[in-house]
Amino acid sequence: MPLPHAAADRTFQVDLRGLVDLLSHHLYSSPRVYLRELLQNAVDALTARHAVEPHGDFGIRLYADGSVVRVEDDGVGLTEADVHTFLATIGRSSKRAEQVAEQRADFIGQFGIGLLSCFLVADEIHVVSRSARTADAPAVEWRGRGDGSYTVRTLPASARPRPGTTVTLTPRADAGEWTRPAQVHALARHFGSLLRHPVTFDDGSGGTAVPVNPEPAPWARAYPTPGARSRALAAYGEDVFGFTPLDTIELDLPAVGLKGIACVLPEAVPAGRRHGHRVHVKGMLLSEQAEEILPDWAFFVRCVVDAESLRPTASRESLYEDDTLAAVRDALAERLRDWIARAAASDPELLGRFLQAHHLAVKSLAVHDDEILRMLLPWLPFETTDGHCTLDEFARTHPTVLVTSSVEEFRQVAAIASAAGLGVVNGGYTYDRELVHRLPEIRPEATVADLDPATLTAHLDPVDRETELAASAYLAQAREALAVFDCDVALRTFHPASAPALLVDSREARHERTRSQLAREQQGGVWGDILGALRQEAPRAQLILNQLNPLVRTAVTIDEPELARTSAEALYGQAAMLSRRPLRPAESSLINRSFLDLLAHALRKDS
Repeated sequence: MPLPHAAADRTFQVDLRGLVDLLSHHLYSSPRVYLRELLQNAVDALTARHAVEPHGDFGIRLYADGSVVRVEDDGVGLTEADVHTFLATIGRSSKRAEQVAEQRADFIGQFGIGLLSCFLVADEIHVVSRSARTADAPAVEWRGRGDGSYTVRTLPASARPRPGTTVTLTPRADAGEWTRPAQVHALARHFGSLLRHPVTFDDGSGGTAVPVNPEPAPWARAYPTPGARSRALAAYGEDVFGFTPLDTIELDLPAVGLKGIACVLPEAVPAGRRHGHRVHVKGMLLSEQAEEILPDWAFFVRCVVDAESLRPTASRESLYEDDTLAAVRDALAERLRDWIARAAASDPELLGRFLQAHHLAVKSLAVHDDEILRMLLPWLPFETTDGHCTLDEFARTHPTVLVTSSVEEFRQVAAIASAAGLGVVNGGYTYDRELVHRLPEIRPEATVADLDPATLTAHLDPVDRETELAASAYLAQAREALAVFDCDVALRTFHPASAPALLVDSREARHERTRSQLAREQQGGVWGDILGALRQEAPRAQLILNQLNPLVRTAVTIDEPELARTSAEALYGQAAMLSRRPLRPAESSLINRSFLDLLAHALRKDS
């Protein structure tokens, strides 16, 4: 019996072209990230160099003339052993070297695949480096090619007189969009405008190299007065986001080394629409669309921040969701609450402009934040029977505040409730009904109740008995005609007299009747009879005719059955349209039919 062969260790074979294709299509959003990765490697090399020589004057130099792109740094550099260990092994990063492991948090990148992004624009990467750790260290050259091959050789020290690293790319013909001098300069400013190390750019024209990041972040500068600081921050926000902020809020979280500003949008945005925020990590731009930095309700601001301790994802284009990010999000939310509180306490004019634009965002916050609720609920605008006004103003006039459950219900009753002296708030908009019900927490003397049909009809005056009896035949015909809509008919007097009828019918009642109807149709026999009986107990709609209206006074005297039915259908259709709710197909058909019937009757009468 043959002995089994011993298992042999083998190494994965990596298809570098396939890996680069994977990076370009699934990890990085655009080939432009190659320059960010080169800048990032240079910044990390400078960070490591400062650990060796804390007082050195080091920087980064970019060069692009259309034929090559070159990034040179005065960083810690690489030895030949480092080159073999870090440049020739995919997935390992020099930032993880043992000698700097204790300073890992000081580096931007942590994934060791950034250099591969250069293959998105070039077929060869040429690196010349000299280590700063040994005084007489030679220069080392590494050439990596897109087919997965590379060469390493040692050069004399004269090949690179000073420590540091130079990375040179010869762009492919199809990469000109990302490697032209003007574009390289623009990308450098885009990614590196807040870097703490000096970065310069040379376009090869023979002129002086220009600084990429000539000034520190605006919040890190000194200003002669608070007003000058405020204007400078607003100007920076306008330059970054393209709008003039309503106000700027400084953000400072020392625990995670975060500084920046939140710019309050001057105009309202759709509810729930989240803007991306501009996030830098240790000065390097990470993302312009970092939604996760703020809670959902904070859609009235756009932020630009620079942080030390936030963790990027593998693509380094968004933030990793962890406990630190959650804590930062909560802390920034608290800063926004503080700003709202200060505006409420000391700047009513600013608060008014803010609420005019962003009352929906504040309402969403007030629902879950008792402090904001106490501060701002009296200031928030609502749609009421007195027009648009603050809840505080409305409650002074109406000690009992009635609130509808839908926009449709409010529109049905607004004019008549106002004429009857009832104070009704439209509770159909997002958050409004819940907030109105919390008004007694702020004004204990106020009473809030849901508006129901019984409340409204109780405020409509009944007609005298003689008038009721005279109209009874018409009302019977009207009830029979509208029975198909589960609608009762009543005669009352109410203002305004120009309103011939009021249709009182809640959305919940309509849904219940529809559900019962469907159930009855699907069931037969005994169950159908039972469900039919239950359906009779479901809330019915009510068409209330206004005896003060001349048209109604004429209609109730009609003694011709067919014309009485047609007029009742027309009054129902008109009241349904005035409610502004969606019409059912049967109602649309009724409106069309009753109009034509009345027109035909009028023509017959005239002929």
